[in-house]
Amino acid sequence: MEHEESLPRVNEFATSMLPRLLDEKQTARVMAVSVAALRRWRHEGRGPQFVRLERCVRYDMRTIERFLSQNSSVNKKAADSRSAAEREVRDEYATTQG
Repeated sequence: MEHEESLPRVNEFATSMLPRLLDEKQTARVMAVSVAALRRWRHEGRGPQFVRLERCVRYDMRTIERFLSQNSSVNKKAADSRSAAEREVRDEYATTQG
C-alpha cells in the first residue's frame, strides 16, 4: 500500500522535470508573432530551436525564453558595443603593427 501512495509523487516529479512543449499556435501567441513567421524562420534556419515529433512541431518553453532573451534589444546593444570596441582595438593594433 505504501508503494502505491508514493507513485503520484514520482509522477509529479517526473512531469515537473519534462520540458513544457508548445505547439505552433501557442508559441506564436507567446512570442507575439504569426504562425507563418515561425514557419518561415524554421525554413530559413532562424528562430527558436524546435522539436519535430513525426509531423508535429513543438517548442520547448525554456528554449523560447532563451531565444527571446538572446534577441532582446538590450543584448543586441551590448553585442553591438562589444563589436565596436573589438573593431577599435583591432584597428589600433593594425596601425601599430603596420
